[in-house]
Amino acid sequence: MTSSPVIALRKAVKTHLLADAGIVAALGGAKIFDEAPRNGDPPYILFADAQMRDWSAQASRGAEQIMALAVLSTQRGLGVALNLAQMVVDRLDEAPLALDGHTLIDLRFVSLDTRRDQSGRFARVTMLFRATTEFL
Repeated sequence: MTSSPVIALRKAVKTHLLADAGIVAALGGAKIFDEAPRNGDPPYILFADAQMRDWSAQASRGAEQIMALAVLSTQRGLGVALNLAQMVVDRLDEAPLALDGHTLIDLRFVSLDTRRDQSGRFARVTMLFRATTEFL
């Protein structure tokens, strides 16, 4: 059975980010999640939306992904979330990640978006990355 390129990329990204002592310290622990924890204390990083498209060539099967990562913080202003987001971008942009069942061709930072939730409690910075992979 072929593994999902989305799952393979997420696992590799999580491993790569948690190997960075500065990111782990800024988060206050290994706080990277697939969904918001019920009683988790921000700041933390969430895997947000993902899009995947066929990126196959005649000789190989591949995928193009748009992966969203979000940094959430409860600090006033966006400073904490923006600083954490920049650390993530610096760590991931063009990173040579090893994926299970896939070869990473390219991983690039695309854009960043900031927002506050309606209650004003959470600051959210969402980063988009574009990845291209080939199946092994």
